[in-house]
Amino acid sequence: MEAPPTRPMALKRERHYRQSLGAMYGRIKQSRVLMVGAGGIGCELLKNLVLTGFGEIHIVDLDTIDLSNLNRQFLFRHEHIKKSKALVAKESASKFNPHVKLKAHHANIKDPQFNIDWFSSFEVVFNALDNIDARRHVNKMCLAANVPLIESGTTGFNGQVQVIIKGKSECYDCNTKETPKTFPVCTIRSTPSQPIHCIVWAKSYLFTEVFGTSEEDLPEFDHTQDSENAAEIENLRKEAHALKDIRQSMGLDEFPRKIFEKVFTDDINRLRSMEDMWKTRQKPTALDFETVSKSSASGGEVGDSISKRDQDTWNLAENFTVFCDSLRRLSRRLQQAQAGEANGSSPVLSFDKDDDDTLDFVASSANMRSIIFGIQPRSKFDIKQMAGNIIPAIATTNAMTASLCVLQAFKIMRGDLQKAKMVFLERSGARVINSESLRPPNPDCPVCGVMQSRLIVDPSRATLDDLVQDILKSDLGYGDEFSINNEVGTLYDPDLEDNLSKKFNELGVNADSFLTIIDDDEENPRVNLSLSISEKSLPDDSKPVVLSQQLDIPRKRTLDTKETQEHTNGGVSPPTAPGKRKRAASSLEEPGTEGQKDAKRGKVQATDQEDELILVDGPGQGAIVIDD
Repeated sequence: MEAPPTRPMALKRERHYRQSLGAMYGRIKQSRVLMVGAGGIGCELLKNLVLTGFGEIHIVDLDTIDLSNLNRQFLFRHEHIKKSKALVAKESASKFNPHVKLKAHHANIKDPQFNIDWFSSFEVVFNALDNIDARRHVNKMCLAANVPLIESGTTGFNGQVQVIIKGKSECYDCNTKETPKTFPVCTIRSTPSQPIHCIVWAKSYLFTEVFGTSEEDLPEFDHTQDSENAAEIENLRKEAHALKDIRQSMGLDEFPRKIFEKVFTDDINRLRSMEDMWKTRQKPTALDFETVSKSSASGGEVGDSISKRDQDTWNLAENFTVFCDSLRRLSRRLQQAQAGEANGSSPVLSFDKDDDDTLDFVASSANMRSIIFGIQPRSKFDIKQMAGNIIPAIATTNAMTASLCVLQAFKIMRGDLQKAKMVFLERSGARVINSESLRPPNPDCPVCGVMQSRLIVDPSRATLDDLVQDILKSDLGYGDEFSINNEVGTLYDPDLEDNLSKKFNELGVNADSFLTIIDDDEENPRVNLSLSISEKSLPDDSKPVVLSQQLDIPRKRTLDTKETQEHTNGGVSPPTAPGKRKRAASSLEEPGTEGQKDAKRGKVQATDQEDELILVDGPGQGAIVIDD
């Protein structure tokens, strides 16, 4: 007897959704959500969103898939190495539920195409990012677009989920963030900006590639179905052949040269060819083997003696000498281990910070990569401390964190905000999962504790003076004591009027950038005003700059303000002591520092605190977590 026909899987799945979610499932099915980041948390989160039945999901990630991702990012396979995370994640997740609409963006979330209007089109935004700068950007954009944000992150066995709703809860910047001791692997391969990025690259990629499991040892890539990426496929084949040549030449005289030219010349030149990547960054400088070799030979010092000077910061020639010497030492060790294996297995070497051979290789490789990217090299002693504390991310932590994100999204979509929580995963506590109620916005927050609005600008006519006279003074009633600032520095204050006649685009103020207006009135200053710029052609008989809405800007808190006063995002900003702002000091510098006038003229770039190196002074200072 034939078995009765089974009900289609899609209908079964939808029935379960309706049983579990009730009336809310209809809204979920019609919803449009954004997920930023397709790494460790992102893969788990996308799987959950697709299986839950969210109607339309956009995925944004600039990174490509690396071999080291495969142990915890389960949407990716060996054949996906070097491909876009966002595109592959979309392809893999679509098989779970073909009725969900997925759209992938292989791009930087800070690109101009992802503007405030675009963010406004989503019901919920999920952050699955791995660096503070991008998190702060998404936080700011969601506040400006008035879209709920679910922020998440993991560190080893610990995880956190935070619900951010404008005017209702703390934003990402409401509390000062400590400089992190966790660093992502996703930026390490392409755009390092700190010494630790280069150290992780040398330890977790190059050392493993040469003396561990090579990507060339994986099954052959099958790209027969991938005709749209012919140029990239050809690059992958070239890289695969280069890696194969390197491993085959181990023990030969040309072995150091082959590795050097692969990772410090050819790979760097390929990165340099990606013009879009370097629009806002300084291009790396490839090294030439012959030039560096001659410089090293003229020094006359051997690798062993240089290695013993572990407190010194080696120059390029000294790093090259140690690099070549450590390569030969490690090659001999690996070949001896392979010769001693009678069962045909392929032994590999492992990094050990107390092993001088492996540490010399990692230190010299990291320093040469630092030199290539214009980063300050570090001593072998410093690198030993930092490399010794690198630990991997935990796949189960990512999975638990991602599931908590979706549970919080249900509460937002039901409008049940009083039940939304800040959730923590803690291995050391009495309970693995702990939560607390959402805290109210911090009225002193520089990001959400300000008045926000949009400024519509006609780029062909609008000047900074139009903003000062027509909007700030005439419409909003500002006095003479105020300043206009952007990310670079101060554009205007009473002592800096050079920019008044300049158009917005001449000052680098373009669509979707932000201006901050600081009122310096001594008696009753307004809260800071944050204006997001929107470009639009306006009629010739109208003003070249207009506000999108009427504003009633509240005043800053005074010392006798009652703490029971209600403060919400977009309404209140930090209290300031009475007194006129010191005009000599740039908003980007401490009073008394040099370069203040340049800062006022927008010539001093803001310091990115996340890109400053934090040296680990000793044990117990925390671990460096590889995550992406």
